[in-house]
Amino acid sequence: MFPQLGGTHPRGMSALSPVRRGHAALRRGRASVTHQVYLVTFTTFARLTLFKDPDCASAVARALIDRRLWVSSELLAWVVMPDHWHGLIRLGDLDYLPSLVQRIKSNTSRHARQANPALERTWATGYHDRAIREDEALIHAARYLVMNPVRAGLVERVGDYPFWDARWL
Repeated sequence: MFPQLGGTHPRGMSALSPVRRGHAALRRGRASVTHQVYLVTFTTFARLTLFKDPDCASAVARALIDRRLWVSSELLAWVVMPDHWHGLIRLGDLDYLPSLVQRIKSNTSRHARQANPALERTWATGYHDRAIREDEALIHAARYLVMNPVRAGLVERVGDYPFWDARWL
C-alpha cells in the first residue's frame, strides 16, 4: 500500500511525482492511493473522433474488459466516447495509477489498431484523474460517466449506447 505522502512505489519510485513541465506538471502532487476510487479521463490523439467507427469502439471496449488488465484493480464503470474515455477505477494493492493507465492505453491502442490498421496513434499524452472520496460522490460520478453519450447527443437513452458498462447493472 502506498501512503498518500512520502510513500514509495514498489520499484522504489516516490508515490508523489517530482516537479515537471507540460503534461508532466499535471502529475505534481499526484498520489497513487491503494483502494482509492479514481475518475480517469483520457482523450484520443488530437481529439480525433476515432471511436465513431463502431468496429474500433467495439475493439476498445473488448480490450477494456480484458481480465489481464484488472489483476488487482477494478474497473467499476466506463464509457468509450468518440474522442475520449472515462473510467471509474478502484486501485488495487499491486497497481500504481500511472502504470495502470499506461497498460490500459497500450492494450486498447493495440486492439484499436487491429480494427483499423491505418490508425497510427490512438491516445493523447497524459490523462486526468480525480479521487472520489465518498460513496455519494461515487454514485454521482458513475451517473455522470454513463450519461456522457446522452449529453453529447449521441443517443436519447443511456441503454441505446453500446460502448459503456457499470458494475451496478
